[in-house]
Amino acid sequence: MKVEVVMPKMGESINEGTIIKWHKKKGEKVKKDEILFEISTDKVDTEIPSPEDGVLAEIKVFEQETAEVGTVVAIIETDSENIMVKDEPKPKITVEEIPSTTQVGGELIDIVMPKMGESVMEGTVIKWHKKVGDKVKKDEILFEISTDKVDTEVPSPLEGTLTEILVGENETAEVGAVVARLTTSSGIVKQQKKEKLTESETLTTHQRVEKQVAKPTEEKVEVNRFYSPLVLNIAKSEGIELNELDKITGTGIGGRVTKKDILSYIENKKQSKGKVVVTQKEEKTLIEEAQQAKMPTETGVEIIPMDNLRQRIMYHMVNSRDTSVHVTAVIEVDMTKIHNYILQNRDSFNEKEGIKLTYMPFISYAVIKGLKEYPYLNASIDGNNIVLKKFINLGIAVAVEPNGLIVPNIKRADEKNIRGLAKAIAELGFKARNKKLLPEDIMDGTFTITNYGVFGSLFGTPIINQPEVGILGVGAVTKKAVVVEINGLETIAIKPMMYLSLSHDHRLIDGMLGGKFLKLIKDTLENFDTDII
Repeated sequence: MKVEVVMPKMGESINEGTIIKWHKKKGEKVKKDEILFEISTDKVDTEIPSPEDGVLAEIKVFEQETAEVGTVVAIIETDSENIMVKDEPKPKITVEEIPSTTQVGGELIDIVMPKMGESVMEGTVIKWHKKVGDKVKKDEILFEISTDKVDTEVPSPLEGTLTEILVGENETAEVGAVVARLTTSSGIVKQQKKEKLTESETLTTHQRVEKQVAKPTEEKVEVNRFYSPLVLNIAKSEGIELNELDKITGTGIGGRVTKKDILSYIENKKQSKGKVVVTQKEEKTLIEEAQQAKMPTETGVEIIPMDNLRQRIMYHMVNSRDTSVHVTAVIEVDMTKIHNYILQNRDSFNEKEGIKLTYMPFISYAVIKGLKEYPYLNASIDGNNIVLKKFINLGIAVAVEPNGLIVPNIKRADEKNIRGLAKAIAELGFKARNKKLLPEDIMDGTFTITNYGVFGSLFGTPIINQPEVGILGVGAVTKKAVVVEINGLETIAIKPMMYLSLSHDHRLIDGMLGGKFLKLIKDTLENFDTDII
């Protein structure tokens, strides 16, 4: 009997799940309640057990693929008479003399560009940790990728040897595209004939991915050069023929044409209409000659290309500037009560919780209180509509060496106390600086805090993190002379003081509302109830 294994429903609001790991291969025996695969959803990551004893006869949804709740992801054969490894029905094939890499004496595994979020359709390889020929262990970091949502490290799915790298550093590939191949055991690589699927056959999801990846290989035969699927798609949409594509100078590994190369070529081509047209190679030569001519008068200049993270920060900052009407208000806060509490409890807190106690959890707590009182600061704008969020996902801006910035957020921050906020802030900081963030850590923020005071700045005018409508800047806590009233007499005292700056979107938040929000934060911090900690 065939038993269908479906994507389970892991919560009332969960409509889909992503398979992150199969614990069994097709054809392997599996016992009832033995772990079959792992899934990831918006709410939880969990292991799914087998519903019956039998053999895993078919896998319909592969690792890193997402399926709706109720979708059949696998078939288990429970009938002892019918238990056997059954391949999917073979489609009609024709043999075509197309070179393809295969492994003799070992299994060749495709490493694909993972899907790092529902809206993420491509990723850029920013660093390879292994070279072709290097041995790699299972779960050892293989390469790093950068997407619109997050930078992350991608581990090896199996132990073996890195046989081939198809997407080099700073090259971009679509989700599901093969970026490398891994050999799981010793053997030699040779060329053999490749079977081509006929269009009349119905293909599985895995076969469709293989067919898409095979297309650039076919193109390679004609022009004697490899082009990634993304580059070929751009070329096709822009009407660039293969002979023209072959003239583009590539800056990727082995001279491969990257996404940046072809987009630059297209932009130069558009700008050169009506002008003398030169190839990229000729243009490069002219530029080099011009630079050499300037060298005697312009020494000490270095041109440094922006990395992927810096380019995305630049884009988001310009987009935010052009979207929101920025207004900034500043208020000064007396941090004496919190300052003294931290001095008295810093060591004991570190011993109990294993983290350093700072001003940030107190400030975060006060901000959350302000967002509850003034929910428009926790909203966003959609056309002519105001989108009020019933939850608070508090973003904490984290500086990333050497020159980057990323904003993960604390989910349901309004449900945490001071200790919970302190732990969450420390965890996000660690994950951000060690490239351990996941897409869900970045998505769905509702309000952001940026602590430029950690670098000694007193106050600033931060840029709003879209699509939010407000961001709080935290300045350094410094001791200064202030006028205080004691028993009706004014006197000068030394106090630990701090500036807070609120940048808000004037399309929704007026000065009155912004001012009230800042005043509530100030009052909460200056009169903090330390008994609740």
